[in-house]
Amino acid sequence: MAETLALESPRTGVTVLRLNRPQRLNAINETMVAELRQACSALAVDTTVNVVVLTGAGRGFCSGIDMRDFGPSMLDAADPTIDRMRFQEAMAALPLAVEALPQPVIAAVNGPCVGGGLALSLAADIRIASTAASFGNAAILLGLSGAEMGMSYHLPRIVGTSVAADWMLTGRTVTADEADRRGLVSQLVAPEQLLDKAIELACGIAQLAPLGVQLTKRTLQVNTDAGSLWAALELENRNQVLSHATDDAAGRRQKWSR
Repeated sequence: MAETLALESPRTGVTVLRLNRPQRLNAINETMVAELRQACSALAVDTTVNVVVLTGAGRGFCSGIDMRDFGPSMLDAADPTIDRMRFQEAMAALPLAVEALPQPVIAAVNGPCVGGGLALSLAADIRIASTAASFGNAAILLGLSGAEMGMSYHLPRIVGTSVAADWMLTGRTVTADEADRRGLVSQLVAPEQLLDKAIELACGIAQLAPLGVQLTKRTLQVNTDAGSLWAALELENRNQVLSHATDDAAGRRQKWSR
């Protein structure tokens, strides 16, 4: 039984992974770091899971690192540089674990989404948000770099370099409306409808051919950095040939041709 996470399967092929420290706005502590990595490793090899919905318990998605209750691995500025680097690498491994899941990940952002929480949401494939959600990266307000945990990679690709620079250099809070206008989220919904909408979206994807869905996810990830249209087409062509030869695709083509 996880201490900081809750997993449920509300529909066939769909798993909801909930950050579960509502009393701390689901702030990331040492236990959550370990449990989230373990959960992602287990989900990655679970062939019964086609889509993952990532959300938070209570009124927040994730308020970042729990500075008051992280544990003994939280280091001081006077600690050796190599130890502080290892700590930063352990934190950076969290969005990497989310992005590396073969299944599509839908972040259902239900409230404050800050720092490490923002990094986790950026690693998802789709983000939908409650109208009560807010976003921000306050690291720069603490004298740290505003670029951490993959944000300088993901955010400019999602909202553009100028908007990303605005958010990361100021550390200001971004409202749900602004996030929607800038393309950070694909849709805004009322708070009470958020999880149902996320599960509905996940169910639609879960009913599709798993190989086709996973190849599409990987192609989107790789071709975001494709050096040319030619390079992108090469990967797309190979994936179409691979998926075309499956029994699943043959059955679905037969159904549509009737």
